[in-house]
Amino acid sequence: MATVARKGLRTLCAASSSHLPSAWTSASRTSGTTSILLGQNFYRLQNFSSGSCCRALASTLIQLDTEEGPRFAGQRNDDDGRSDSARFDSLKGEISHDTLKAITVRPFKLTHMTPVQEAVLPLLPGLAEPFRARSPDEEQAPVRDLLVRAKTGTGKTLAFLVPAIEARLKAIEEHGKKAVRDAGLVSDKVLEARAKKLFTRTHVGTLIISPTRELATQIANEALRLSEHHPGFEVRLFVGGASKRMQMRDWMRGRRDIVVTTPGRMRDLLTSEPEIVEGIKHTQTLILDEADTLLDMGFRDDIDAIVDYLPQRPERQTFLFSATVSRAIQQVARATLDKRHLFINTVTEDTSPVHAHVPQYHTVLPFASEQLPHILRLLAHDQLINPGASKAIVFLPTTKMTQLYATFLRELSRAVLPAGKSTRVYEIHSKRTQEARTSTSNMFREDKSGASILVTSDVSARGVDYPNVSRVIQVGIPGSTDQYIHRIGRTGRAGTNGRGDLVLLPWEVGFVTWQLQEVPLKPITSNELKRQLHELSEKFDADPAEFFKDVKMAAVDKRGRRVGPVMHSAPISPRISSMGEEIAQLISSVDEEAVNETFTSLLGYYISRAADMRVQRSVVLEGCRNWTVEACGLPTAPYVSESFLQKIGFTNERPKQSGRNQFRESKARGGMFRNPWEGRGSQRLKSRTRDEPIWGTDDQSSDGPPRERSGYERRGDRGDRGQYGARSYQSTYGGSRDRDSYKSSEGWDSLPQRNTRTDAGERGYGISRR
Repeated sequence: MATVARKGLRTLCAASSSHLPSAWTSASRTSGTTSILLGQNFYRLQNFSSGSCCRALASTLIQLDTEEGPRFAGQRNDDDGRSDSARFDSLKGEISHDTLKAITVRPFKLTHMTPVQEAVLPLLPGLAEPFRARSPDEEQAPVRDLLVRAKTGTGKTLAFLVPAIEARLKAIEEHGKKAVRDAGLVSDKVLEARAKKLFTRTHVGTLIISPTRELATQIANEALRLSEHHPGFEVRLFVGGASKRMQMRDWMRGRRDIVVTTPGRMRDLLTSEPEIVEGIKHTQTLILDEADTLLDMGFRDDIDAIVDYLPQRPERQTFLFSATVSRAIQQVARATLDKRHLFINTVTEDTSPVHAHVPQYHTVLPFASEQLPHILRLLAHDQLINPGASKAIVFLPTTKMTQLYATFLRELSRAVLPAGKSTRVYEIHSKRTQEARTSTSNMFREDKSGASILVTSDVSARGVDYPNVSRVIQVGIPGSTDQYIHRIGRTGRAGTNGRGDLVLLPWEVGFVTWQLQEVPLKPITSNELKRQLHELSEKFDADPAEFFKDVKMAAVDKRGRRVGPVMHSAPISPRISSMGEEIAQLISSVDEEAVNETFTSLLGYYISRAADMRVQRSVVLEGCRNWTVEACGLPTAPYVSESFLQKIGFTNERPKQSGRNQFRESKARGGMFRNPWEGRGSQRLKSRTRDEPIWGTDDQSSDGPPRERSGYERRGDRGDRGQYGARSYQSTYGGSRDRDSYKSSEGWDSLPQRNTRTDAGERGYGISRR
């Protein structure tokens, strides 16, 4: 019965398409049963009153339902094992030999499909067939357009690249044969080869639009790997921050099999480069990746403008991949997809918004002076519970804070973390050039030191795939609930283990209460983390070899370099115990101007999010001012002018308690005042005097440095900061002559592999030189 229903599905759906509001149809076979989705919800099948075909199909589908209920295309039960999923070798004969070789042999070496791949790839080879206009009497063509709902990190890049490459190969072959037929010949290999070459250099095969440069670069590299065994296959990458002249040079000289771009750069090229317009007007396939993010970032107008240059549907094939299917996504689907498109849903309604197997914790620190020590303890904890496999990402709310804390962690990691000098700290944010960001991203992705840290802003929050990330640490509140989820999605990918930590100050705790209600966060105190770290360090010192017994240690490569993890030098307990002194010494040399710049950026960031935390803006202001004193060691909090407060909308807030100006009252108390959030935590902390910083304190005493300190120096010449982080390297991308990835023209080995000093001076951003 299930077989009959599957065979009759196309006819029934085609006959009843005029009665379906969205014509969303999907079908899959799982464990011998068939599940079909018509419209946006399964239950709506029973409510269709127009057309006997719909009623008959609804009746048939209800009979096909199992006791477990309907299952959408690509959906898997929670107890479905990875070994039960479809194997890639089942595609033999359905896709080209060279594509299958890249997947199963080299370079991917994959065996089983993920749910989204299992839902999309069996649609081949029909999904890759070139468009052919059909007369009304002919049988309707198979569905070519897809709307796929899939979470990030589930293998969807491969799910849309395989059909894109297969469709390109078929289109090239079809064009060569057509040229011979048009010439009135039966066979002419020279003419066919010439026609194919001209076609690849004048017609775009697939246009992939991605929301960020990092994700676009990652997709382009994946496309290069997947097409590795196809002779001459090329990928073009158009992103901002790179040389437009170099991109146009490669465009004019090479093939245009796959074009990966960001909306802004493509729209700019379409308005300024006629050759780009001429090339994409024959685009065969359009793919919108992370469509929900594209809309969240305000690219709807850019997408509409780009689509206007492309062939019309149904001649143009379109894939739309999104983690959510909101009303805005449905509008884009109606505007870009053919009416007869397939809706594949791999996310069930009861699926957690984050990876369920990733444990997540949040800590509300009693004072801002605990922020940096707590981050270092989290990193040390990760290096001990993941010996030889620690790979952490630290997200910070603003670019300035990312620069400052990257310097802090780079300076302190050698002295206080278990891996010591073997720890590698990378830095990515919007102030770095695109070449530097790409180089750093590649280095962190390929890092095998077993003790690496990426300090980044939200440019790395979504879509970018960094394998084997063991922990994600978020300092301060994220921009939204979705942003929190996307950040956590960097760890625990592809079935690996991971962990997430959210580090907040007391006045930020409202974000957890009001914005993260559905997220399975567990509280962990700073004292509990201290206890766990103390036990781990003592256990390591007792038997270091036991920690690394299952770790493949560093080996010497052909160039004489050591590649791989190195055992931590014992004992590590003294290094962790000295954390307070090391932080105090570093804080004493902090550049006051850098802290003030960071304070300004934080104030602008948090003022607009006060409503998300359910706090008054005056609380945010005082919290940021206290942070400069407690966390960064300034002698006094920065002055904030009334005009600046007006610019950021501070004075537009109506205070909850009429007639009181908390900001002026706090200024009258000299800035060191009791705030609404102070007093959280243990009674011991409540009684602590505010003149006593607590860097690295334990449960019994406060042995941090005194508040009075000297040596705060303003930077005299701001022009000597230059580009923070590693050098940027001019690179080219895309041709068959550059098969490896987006790398430096000087070679991979020329890039710095260890902690890099920035061009801002020997000590880096935020540290005064003496």
